[in-house]
Amino acid sequence: MARAFVGIDLGTTHTALAFGAAEAEGVDAAIASLPIPQRVARELVEARVLLPSAVRLAAGGGDGDVLPWGPSEHSVGEFAKHELVVAPGRVVASSKSWLVHRSVDRRSALLPTSAEEGVAKVSPVAAARAIFEHLAGAWRASRGDDLGSQDVVVTVPASFDAVARELTVEAAREAGLPNVTLLEEPQAAFYAWMDRLGDKWRKELQVGDRVLVVDVGGGTTDFSLLRVAEDSGNLALERVAVGEHLLLGGDNVDLALAQIARGKLEAQGKSIEGAQLAALVALARAAKEGLLSEGAPEAFPIALAARGAKLMGGTLRTELTRDEVHGLAVDGFFPLVDAGAKPVQRVRSGLAQLGLPYASDSAISRHLAAFLAAHASEGGHPMPTAVLFNGGVFKAAALRTRVLEQLARWAAEAGVATPRVLPGEDLDLAVSRGAAAFARARAGRGVRIRGATAMSYYVGIEDAAPAVPGMDPPLHALCIAPQGMEESSRAALPTDSIGVVVGETVQLRFFVSSSRKSDRVGALFEHREGRDELVELAPIRVHFASSQFPAGEVVAARFETEVTDQGMLVLRARTATGEAFQVDLAVRDAS
Repeated sequence: MARAFVGIDLGTTHTALAFGAAEAEGVDAAIASLPIPQRVARELVEARVLLPSAVRLAAGGGDGDVLPWGPSEHSVGEFAKHELVVAPGRVVASSKSWLVHRSVDRRSALLPTSAEEGVAKVSPVAAARAIFEHLAGAWRASRGDDLGSQDVVVTVPASFDAVARELTVEAAREAGLPNVTLLEEPQAAFYAWMDRLGDKWRKELQVGDRVLVVDVGGGTTDFSLLRVAEDSGNLALERVAVGEHLLLGGDNVDLALAQIARGKLEAQGKSIEGAQLAALVALARAAKEGLLSEGAPEAFPIALAARGAKLMGGTLRTELTRDEVHGLAVDGFFPLVDAGAKPVQRVRSGLAQLGLPYASDSAISRHLAAFLAAHASEGGHPMPTAVLFNGGVFKAAALRTRVLEQLARWAAEAGVATPRVLPGEDLDLAVSRGAAAFARARAGRGVRIRGATAMSYYVGIEDAAPAVPGMDPPLHALCIAPQGMEESSRAALPTDSIGVVVGETVQLRFFVSSSRKSDRVGALFEHREGRDELVELAPIRVHFASSQFPAGEVVAARFETEVTDQGMLVLRARTATGEAFQVDLAVRDAS
């Protein structure tokens, strides 16, 4: 069996796998999507190219699926998605969004948050592992070999932090995929666009073009800017900026539509609570998809099982209209705003239920305005010259039209041309196909987007200061990788005043910034909570074992950093006696 280049889009709503075989004679097979067998009804298994990212948990004696590759503990896919309506307390949905939730232990069993009695909760990592295991089984049944032996690229949102990226890799590793490479989803969409056009993509772009990739999926919104440059007379692509993490997408629209439907039912004197509301969200999602599609009907019926009703018993009925859905999705989430608009920060309640940290402002257009303003071009205006859409939300033509209308207004204000649209791939499959194309490009069989760190990275340095009651020692931030540090590059840290604590378990504090663009390697400044532009990542606990120094001693060392072509930021230390220590931090895609 020929080795394959495999791309996996582990989406919030759907998961897909694409591949292209690497032929020995150097002419690779076209990239194709893998049909994934899955349970679609209680007694029916079918193969479909999209696998809903829903996991129905076994209860009691278990009732997992029997699939072509054998039995599974849980049910993953279409049947699990349908079960959200009738048994939401048994289904984990949108687990990908929990992987980036910094305020919870993402390895702890916390999903579903409102599990029904007898259902053992699972962690976000375990839910991702179940999806990866399903893909591995489908690959084995279809191709006859081990998915873990292939060149596998897994996509993540551009805004995923380092911990979320590492947890994604961990879930894949636990599912038998030991050596996956990560790629940012907007870049994957661009690779899919290039793969579809072949060499013709060079006629669509020119040196100096700035391509905006707008990626709105089920759970996240990602913005990326790519620049077309010249390299030895040839066109080259560089990723120059990514947006902040935004938990804002199709899920938010579903929640808002569910509240409209809830209001209609309550106006009939009905009470909607608990599991019913979760089921109503699933029905709202179906209504959104139906009413934003081409040739949509005037209304979509909503039929919700009455609380305590038998399977064929009472049903609560209402409907969502096409006008309601269009009005909410277009004007609510994509309102027309000024180019200088910024996201609205509302005052939050001091107490809140445990849940996902959704963006406080639902207006995606305001977030886009702030992103473009933060990454204005050298000419002083923030406008891109081209735009590429990605994400299932943009299957709705009305939403693509609204974004283009907004960009046209901003371009007119700036006195520049309206960005042109790059015709995209299948919005459901582009990311997985682009990931496979990237895997192929990494092997030297295609054009690569030149990668660099999208943010500046810092490590915390604790001052040697006398102990003061009730106060921690002052902390300085040391820049170890400035924004734009390219892959396969190293830099020595120009400081002689930093040492390594050896022989005991310690923690390293890492920070990122998307706004400190002028810092260079070795920049050192005092970090004050809430007074600078740094965002802290989850700390890393390490133990630097030494055979030459006593435990707890601070040993002088020379430091260097490297950004590898595998998407890792490596911090190395070497003492005068030759002992070496290393810490790896996943920082981005594998562009």
